Order: sequence, then structure tokens, then C-alpha cells
Amino acid sequence: MAELLEMEERTGVTSQRAYLEFAERTRRVIAAVSELVRRLVADGTVKISSFGTFSVRQKGQRIGRNPKTGQEVPILPRRVLVFRASQVLKDRINLRDTGGARPAEGD
Repeated sequence: MAELLEMEERTGVTSQRAYLEFAERTRRVIAAVSELVRRLVADGTVKISSFGTFSVRQKGQRIGRNPKTGQEVPILPRRVLVFRASQVLKDRINLRDTGGARPAEGD
């Protein structure tokens, strides 16, 4: 118990405060995702700088095939979500901005 109190004194973080900070971050993430969904439904496109673009695309009806039976089945028209990564995000993923090498497979 003394160790715990000492750690709290040094860091200034109590377990209750850490939980409240986590709860607040969780609330903000949920609010951001909710706003993203709201705008996609309303406008069909959301651009996030240095990250990418989310958009809703309409797909037409087509004929598909049941893989188990081979029977042709109509696939109804629907809206689908599409994400296109920005060049900045692609560069970060490929470590182009840091000059570092990609880790070998399995590392």
C-alpha cells in the first residue's frame, strides 16, 4: 500500500483520476465517430486532413453466385463505404518520412 501511495505522490495520478481521463478520452472518440457517421449519411463524403477521405458510393444490382450451390442470385443495389488514404498517411505507413527501413516479415 505504501508503494502505491508513493507512486501516486510521484506521478500525481490516482487510479480514480486515470479512470476519469480514460472515460473522457473514450467519450471524445465516440463523439468523433458519431459525427463522422452523421456527416457520411448527410453529405456522403468526409475528408480528414493528412489521413484520408471517407465516401459513400452507390453500387448497382448485379448477379452473384452462391459459392456452395453455384446457383445464381441477384445482389440488390446498396450503398458502400469507401476509404481512400491520403498520400501523407501512405508515406507514414511506408516510413518514407523518417527514412527508416521497413521491418522484415515476422519481426
